[in-house]
Amino acid sequence: MTFSLGIVGIGQFGTHFAELFAAHPEIDALYAVDPVPERIDAIEQRADHPVRFAGRFETVEELLESDVDAVAIFTQRWTHGQIALQALRAGKHVYSAVPMAIEEDEIRAITEEVKRTGLVYMMGETSQYNAAVVLARRIHRSGAFGEVFYAEGDYVHDMDLGFYDAYRFSGGEEWKSTASYPPLLYPTHSIGGVLGVLENRHAVSVSALGRPDTRNDGVFDKEVSKFGNDVSNAFALFEMDNGGAFRTNELRRVGYPSHRRESRFRYFGETSSFEETVDVTYWHDKEEVLDVSGLIRTGATMSLDDPRLAEVSPTLRDAFVAGAAPSHHQDRLPSEFQGMPNGHEGAHHFLVDDFARAVVAGVQPAVNAWQAARYTLPGLIAHESMKRGGERLPIYDLGDCPLPVQDLDADQRVLDKAGLEAMIAGALEPRLS
Repeated sequence: MTFSLGIVGIGQFGTHFAELFAAHPEIDALYAVDPVPERIDAIEQRADHPVRFAGRFETVEELLESDVDAVAIFTQRWTHGQIALQALRAGKHVYSAVPMAIEEDEIRAITEEVKRTGLVYMMGETSQYNAAVVLARRIHRSGAFGEVFYAEGDYVHDMDLGFYDAYRFSGGEEWKSTASYPPLLYPTHSIGGVLGVLENRHAVSVSALGRPDTRNDGVFDKEVSKFGNDVSNAFALFEMDNGGAFRTNELRRVGYPSHRRESRFRYFGETSSFEETVDVTYWHDKEEVLDVSGLIRTGATMSLDDPRLAEVSPTLRDAFVAGAAPSHHQDRLPSEFQGMPNGHEGAHHFLVDDFARAVVAGVQPAVNAWQAARYTLPGLIAHESMKRGGERLPIYDLGDCPLPVQDLDADQRVLDKAGLEAMIAGALEPRLS
C-alpha cells in the first residue's frame, strides 16, 4: 500500500520536506498548495533535485475536497490547529509542523477527531529525534538514570541569527506583527526534548515568567504585535506527575551560538545524569564521567552553499543540513534517503519515515495527537501563567493515546553504562551513513 500527500505551504521547510516526502517509497504522489504559486514553480523547475508534483491546488479547501489521502501542514505556526482539524474532518491523515495548535480547544478537538476516525495525526517535533535526545532516551529505556526527578530543555534561538530573515520571508510586509510570536506558544522544541526522553511522564502544573524586550526595533512591541506580545525571553518551571520538575527556557534575545546548537537538554536521575552544552556532552553517575559527545556528533548532508538553500538565511542553514549521529537508528530508514538532505541534528529523515509508515500500517506514530498535546499544551498554560505574573496553574493531561502506537526504535539497543562505554570505544554500531 502507498498513499498520496498534499503539502500545504511550500516555504523554506515545506520545500525541504517535499524532497523527502517525494523520495519515501510509501508515498506515490505529491501535491502542493501555496498562495504564492511561484514557490511551487521554483521547486519543480530547479536544475538540480527538482520535485515533481502530481498536481497543485489553489486553496486548502480544494485539496481537502480531493481524493488525496493525507496532508502535511507547513503554514504559519498559529494556523496549524485549524487546518489540521479541517483535514481530519475531511478524512485526511495529518502531518503538522510545530506547534500542534495555540488554543487548548483545538488540541482537544484534534485528539477527539483522531479517536473518532482512527486517522493518523503526527506533529513533526524535531527534538524527538535530536541526536542528544535519542541518546538520552536509549539510556532512560535501560533504566540507567533511575528515577529522573529534574530535567531542563532550552530552545535558545537569537533573533539576530536568522529569525529576522525567516519572518520577512514568511510574513511579507506585515512581518513585524508576526515576528513577535510569543515564545511560550512555541514550546515543543524544549518540552519535547524533555518528555521525549521521559516517555512515561507529563506536566501537571506550571509557573512562568517573561522578560519584556528592550531592543525597541518594532518587533516585540505590543502596539505592533498581532499577539499583543512584548516578551522575547520566557522561563517556565513545570511540576511533573512523579513529583519532580523540569524547567524550560524560550530565548529570542541571547548571546548564544544557536546556529550551532539551538536546543540543549539536561536530565538528572537518582542513579545517573546527562548534560549537554554547545560543544561537550556528558553522562555521569556517582563515580565516573563519560564524554559522550562523539555519539551525538552529526555531519553535513549538503553544502551550506547548495542552491536549494538560497532562500534560507546563512545563519539558519545548519538546521537544514545536519545529518545522523551514531546514536540514531539509521538501519530503520528507507534506502532512498541515503545521501539526501537532512536537518535538525538528523531528525528530518526520521520524522518523514515515522509518518509515512504509520499511515501505511494504520497505527499512530510516536508523536501522535496525545503525545503532541503533552509537548504543546503545557506551553499554552505557561503563557497564561506568565501573563498572570507567574501564577501557578494546573495542566490537564489528555492521557495516553488510546489507539495502537508504533515504535520504530523498539529494537534499537538500550544503553546502560557498559553500552555507552562500548559505543564510545567504537565496539557497537560503527556504521554511519
